[in-house]
Amino acid sequence: MEKGTSLEELNNVEGTKGIGREEEQNRDTKTEESVYLEFESRSHNEQFARVVAAVFAARLDPTVEEVEDLKTAVSEAVTNAIIHGYEKEEGIVHMRLTMKGRELSVEVRDDGVGIADVKKAMEPLYTSKPSRERSGMGFSFMEAFMDNVWVDSAPGQGTTVRMVKKLEERLAR
Repeated sequence: MEKGTSLEELNNVEGTKGIGREEEQNRDTKTEESVYLEFESRSHNEQFARVVAAVFAARLDPTVEEVEDLKTAVSEAVTNAIIHGYEKEEGIVHMRLTMKGRELSVEVRDDGVGIADVKKAMEPLYTSKPSRERSGMGFSFMEAFMDNVWVDSAPGQGTTVRMVKKLEERLAR
């Protein structure tokens, strides 16, 4: 995206269904903000998802390392949804970003083929697509760059990856 892209312009990006923004007050009186988007499972939308995540996180003034960690984890989760979730067909990838205080949560979901054995799929170097030269490190990268990662999946029911990143406390400038 070019500098100065508005939400209206983002809503018109080919292959996306738009961006919604939600805010709610929780019992701790910290504002929780969320952005939800869905986009077609095409490889070029992985970059779009990374940029949206980075821009959303920017309000919290994260370190460069925190932004890079977030972008890498989002890239891996979205790529998994595109490559493994829908295999040879196209579908919709759903992504929700939520911030509460200095904690960022990311949820990436597909409605694709699902994973029969999540524990095995999360093992380093395991790939269900060796013929496609996949490294099998997606979940390992997500776990390395985020504080918590959960995967919910079942065959024929799609996969949801939830990740949390707690950003360092920063002194006011």
